[in-house]
Amino acid sequence: MPEIVLAAEATTTIVIGSGFSGLAMAAELNRQGIKAIVVDCPSHAHGPAAPSTGGISLDAMGERTEILRLLEHYAHRHELDIRHATRALNVKHTPAANPAQHQWEVQTATGTLTAHSIVFTRGALNQLRRMLHSAGISTGQGLGVAMQALGLYLVGVGELVTPTTADILHQAKRTGQSISMRVASRRAAATAATA
Repeated sequence: MPEIVLAAEATTTIVIGSGFSGLAMAAELNRQGIKAIVVDCPSHAHGPAAPSTGGISLDAMGERTEILRLLEHYAHRHELDIRHATRALNVKHTPAANPAQHQWEVQTATGTLTAHSIVFTRGALNQLRRMLHSAGISTGQGLGVAMQALGLYLVGVGELVTPTTADILHQAKRTGQSISMRVASRRAAATAATA
């Protein structure tokens, strides 16, 4: 029987989690002119988790639901690459000699996605923790700065509680700006190297 070769696909940023935070991040990256692919979090081992408000008031949930509807409309209208049926199965770092090459790989059932940056949402936190642990990276103080240096970001994650809708939108905006600066810096370095 012939071996099945899964497709490899490159992009600038991969967002893991296709819920509210993932859609907010995809919309912000699109506004920054950055290509992104949004995939879903790994499925839960014992089936999907029960719906939870995560400590958010019903009024805030109503607001979040309305903004989510607007984000879904934005994603559809701008043809953002949202792959609800594709789950991130494994994430690994691939050191590259050339900074213009993609340094992260996300394995899915249909192939491998490569990117310079990965955004993890709340649903992908366990996957991020496993990946950092297997790479020998401590999850203590200063983790956020270390992650950004590697092109890893968190959106939709609060210190002790679920972030508000406004917090998530601000996180997405700051992350989009940071990724945009990384892309511009990488392009400038590539241009200087070829000159």
